[in-house]
Order: sequence, then structure tokens, then C-alpha cells
Amino acid sequence: MVTLTSSYVQLNKMHFYAHHGVMPQERLTGANFTVSLRVKYNLLKAAQTDCVDHTVNYACLYELTKTEMLKPSALLENAAWRIAQSIVNHLPQIEAIDITLSKDNPPMGGQMDGAAVELHLTNEKTI
Repeated sequence: MVTLTSSYVQLNKMHFYAHHGVMPQERLTGANFTVSLRVKYNLLKAAQTDCVDHTVNYACLYELTKTEMLKPSALLENAAWRIAQSIVNHLPQIEAIDITLSKDNPPMGGQMDGAAVELHLTNEKTI
């Protein structure tokens, strides 16, 4: 016998062109961003029944993320927070969210893949 101790749905490295940034030029011209989500949800029923109604809709997670990415923010922290809040508001059964939002090649005078924030949030309604 096996016991499911935790389960997650992940959307990895979603790419968006958006207008986030502190500097006016960043908000005007926009940049490339990458978002990864890890959403904690009890997937036992979906695993046992093979029924799509018992899982988290991946397309819904993507669309909620995309909608928030289209709204400019000065800070990545704000954009990531809004994405997480939107997901919990639309999918209240979600237990927790891990989100990483990266600005690809940020304008800091050096070459890098990106500068990122990572948030770990727990839905207090599911505790």
C-alpha cells in the first residue's frame, strides 16, 4: 500500500514579454520574463480516477499568470504576488504556491540569465 503525502502541479519556464521595471524606460520598452509555478494540490483523486475534473487545470494556471504579467509593475515582487493571489482567488482548493519570476537579462551592466524573486505562499483557507 502507498500513501500520497504531497502532490504538485508545475508549469515550468513560461515566457512572457511584459513591461515591469523601476526605470521608466523598462516600463516603456518592456523585456522578456520567465515564470515558473509549483502549485500544491491534493492530486490523489485525479491519480486514482484519471478524470480531468479532479485536477488543477493547467491552461487556467497559465491564463491567470498571463493576465497578471500583462499588468505593469515596478517590482517583480508585486507581479509575483498578484499572480499568486489571482490563482488562489480563482482556485481556492490550492494549498500552496511556489512562484519564481525572473527578468531575463536585466539592464544592470553585466551579462546574466536573469534576476529573479521567489515567493512561497500558503493558502490559509486550506490549513
